[in-house]
Amino acid sequence: MKLPVTARIGMVNYINTAPIYESWKKREHPAQWHLVEAPPSTLNRMLAAGELDLGFVSSHEYCARPQLYRILAHLSISSSGSVGSVFLFSRIDPSKLDGCPVLLSGQSQTSVFLVKIILEEFYGVKPVYSSGDVSGDMSTKATALLAIGDQALRLVGDPQFPYQLDLGAVWQHHTGLPFVFAVYAVREDFCRRDPETLALIHRELVCCVREGRQNLEAICQVAAPRIPMHPDECYVYLRAIEYDLGAEKQLALERFFRYLIDRDEGSAQSLPLKIVES
Repeated sequence: MKLPVTARIGMVNYINTAPIYESWKKREHPAQWHLVEAPPSTLNRMLAAGELDLGFVSSHEYCARPQLYRILAHLSISSSGSVGSVFLFSRIDPSKLDGCPVLLSGQSQTSVFLVKIILEEFYGVKPVYSSGDVSGDMSTKATALLAIGDQALRLVGDPQFPYQLDLGAVWQHHTGLPFVFAVYAVREDFCRRDPETLALIHRELVCCVREGRQNLEAICQVAAPRIPMHPDECYVYLRAIEYDLGAEKQLALERFFRYLIDRDEGSAQSLPLKIVES
């Protein structure tokens, strides 16, 4: 008899989670733990709708609906400076983008709101935004575009975009803080319903982070062909991705959330952060 699912777990399907995901796939887990692999925007929607119990989601998703979630301690997708896979690619100086068409990837809420903060608050310009496939026909009509994850890695160095802003680096330059692109959020109802399973999954994820960092060279051999990129380039990229949620990362989340709240793009209930220590 097939056992009922006890946990529906979301995992981002970009190369930046390869150290966690490749480690996860090598370990044995209960059959009742059902893993869903998808882009951040899909995981956001599924978690909000109750179709997942926990998963990596855009930091903005937590800020938008904090009443639904808690944040798992010690886990994030973040960077201290350059992240290497979240870029504004522009044909002109970004300080001259006022009124210009900017195409935003629909795959991540956090990066969309971050690029708006950077352009409007830091650069003092307000472009005309649209959302769509940054690898499709719409990109040819845009003066600049936001690309994330594997799509961004494929565009780095493209000569049609002489201005390439790494959003993690720009954020750090203006705030002095790292940036947290995604958190591992768990639904409040799952926290109450099955805290024991949550604790087991939490510990397993933290173990996968540790193992992934220890075996990064081997993981790059597996992950690099997806882009494609050389394994050495993959290693340099993944070394810059951070997965912790220490005190400075929490401070960075709070700063980002305050921007969102002030701009009416997030909920004031997102502060203070609700973090689960299993």
